[in-house]
Amino acid sequence: MTWTAPSVVRTQRLSDLGTVTERRMLEGWLRRHRETLLAKCAGLTPAQLARTTVEPSDLSLLGLVRHMAEVERWWFRRSFAGEDVGDVFTGPSDGDEGLAGVDAAEAERDFALFRAETAACDAAAAGHDLDETFVSRGGVPLSLRWVYMLMIQEYARHNGHADFLRERTDGATGD
Repeated sequence: MTWTAPSVVRTQRLSDLGTVTERRMLEGWLRRHRETLLAKCAGLTPAQLARTTVEPSDLSLLGLVRHMAEVERWWFRRSFAGEDVGDVFTGPSDGDEGLAGVDAAEAERDFALFRAETAACDAAAAGHDLDETFVSRGGVPLSLRWVYMLMIQEYARHNGHADFLRERTDGATGD
């Protein structure tokens, strides 16, 4: 039996985020965006996930999953938490940040790495105050709050890309 991207059970309802604490809201929106990206991939085969469908772009759904794992690692674990961990797929120094080098044969592994990375990023941020800061590579002080906001906008932008990629793959639209 051929592996397909698993269906996503939504754990975060947006209606539950209207009056919660700032921390809960940021974590909830990030969780919702992570789930949205995976939902855009649900039911697709590795070949479909790796397919580029919006020419001339070489974006693929699998590339976006890989990219987001890489970006999460960079900001939450390497930058904020100061963990000495390498790249998940490729790093910021190559400019691709996981988008290139997509291999349909590695789709199941790549999805598992994404899930493991997001869990590790949640653990890296757990117990830290949103006002806690670190200094970026560019020498700019940034807060954990800033990292959450950055990740939410990064997912929002790429989930828009995922909408087009999914529609061009099999016609599916919607959340």
